[in-house]
Amino acid sequence: MQNYVHGYAERESTRLVDQANTLEALLHCDTTFPEGSSVLEAGCGTGAQTVIMAKNNPEAHITAIDTAEHSMTEARARLARQGISNVRFELADIFDLPFDPGSFDHVFVCFVLEHLLNPLAALKRLQSVLRKGGSVTVIEGDHGSFYCYPRSKEASLSVQCLVDIQAHLKGNALIGRQLYPLLQEANFKEVTVSPRMVYVDSSKPDLVEGFTRRTFIAMVEGVREQALSMGFIDEKTWDKGIADLYRTTEDNGTFCYTFFKGTGLKL
Repeated sequence: MQNYVHGYAERESTRLVDQANTLEALLHCDTTFPEGSSVLEAGCGTGAQTVIMAKNNPEAHITAIDTAEHSMTEARARLARQGISNVRFELADIFDLPFDPGSFDHVFVCFVLEHLLNPLAALKRLQSVLRKGGSVTVIEGDHGSFYCYPRSKEASLSVQCLVDIQAHLKGNALIGRQLYPLLQEANFKEVTVSPRMVYVDSSKPDLVEGFTRRTFIAMVEGVREQALSMGFIDEKTWDKGIADLYRTTEDNGTFCYTFFKGTGLKL
């Protein structure tokens, strides 16, 4: 994925695992497939979500694809270390799928559409490899859903840098709110979208560390050099914004973010 705003450094790989593990119950509690199902995971990256889906669906046959060979190598190793054997990996592009029409019972897409120039075309292409009656599951975030206490203009400006950089790369960091119309326009039927809100305060130390610090703030911090070099923010404002984000992880601080999970059928 050439326009992956977060890059491919080891820190990003760690962040993806932290995110997946922290949000497993929230995002995956209802991602289940019948025994013997054929499932396509489009855009598996380093396998952070793949591990969870495969463990929760041990009798499903999962094909995980990605365009980045180095990410897929890491994904294979991750699943091998955990003894997971119901996933096969294939280097493939969502827009040029090497599968026959109707090859899969289900398609799973997580944190991928936000990085694509044409997410609608991607959904239509993925629908073509679904059998009639098959389902799609899509999970995306929406950085515009973020809010925190203490409130901080600089924190909001720092997060906005991530939104603006992703837009510059032809992605959409606000795509969560668009899942319903996107799935409908892709001609999926019986579309449902449910918000999955993460609310964090100091009474939830696992979320403070796993989500606010190691997932969200780490994600924002990762675009620092881009934000400064592109002139989206000055260094003083950026540094205060990041400090204010960390302030939300202390006593009397709160943090909130919403993910969106959409499903639909090919009828």
